[in-house]
Amino acid sequence: MNEANAAGSAPIAGRNQGHGLRRDIDLLDALGSPEAQHTGGLGVVRIAQIVGREKSQVSRALKALADVGIVERDPDSLEYRLGWRLFSLVARTSESRLVRVAGPVMHQLSVGLEETSHLCVLHEKEVRTLLSVSGHSYRLREWEGRCVPAWTTSAGPVLLRDASPDELYVRFGATHEVSVPALWSRVKGAREEGFAREFEEFEPGLVGVSAPVFDFRGRVVAALNVTAPSARFAARLDHAGRAAMAAAAKVSSLLGWEPRPPASRLP
Repeated sequence: MNEANAAGSAPIAGRNQGHGLRRDIDLLDALGSPEAQHTGGLGVVRIAQIVGREKSQVSRALKALADVGIVERDPDSLEYRLGWRLFSLVARTSESRLVRVAGPVMHQLSVGLEETSHLCVLHEKEVRTLLSVSGHSYRLREWEGRCVPAWTTSAGPVLLRDASPDELYVRFGATHEVSVPALWSRVKGAREEGFAREFEEFEPGLVGVSAPVFDFRGRVVAALNVTAPSARFAARLDHAGRAAMAAAAKVSSLLGWEPRPPASRLP
């Protein structure tokens, strides 16, 4: 092979690889479609119809994607759905983006309240802190990664905003330390007011507020929390709650959330 042919082969290979990647993305788009979500998966024939490719080509491509966990095949129905590795990558990326987007907003919130703010997510029965920011441009890393029982903090009722009473019983019913009816009451209160309060449930002498962060689908993905000693913070909880709501709404907007106007009532 002469140098000219060698030099010209790289762009052709690159185009072929890019074309193959686009075709794989088409398959993933099909498996992420409303139809696939509604039925729980799609067969090779239906996927081939959607992407406009031959069944044999689609079958080979899906098998290769399944081998690395990007898609998975139901052993009974033989239908394909998006796989565990893809969801794992998305979860890690989403969490990283959440922290990156929330940081500057949390700093403004902490400066305004002169208190530390925390970004929290739900982890099974606990609330885990992803990020803690002070008003002095530094992070409090001793809180980051720490988990506390969801019912002991104002972030818990906020993160459980979309849960039903039955779901709360499934998650917490066997936990003797929590009253599910009492937790449900706090969840409803947080939903109605827009933020949740905490009165020394986590630790004597500490009070706090939390507000929900929504993703582009309108689902609660995190909570902005501010907790401080009751002696200096208890009288400011209403103001702090509204400030946390405004900050959380800003983070939500950066994540693509657009609040829907309330439905008008017919006379």
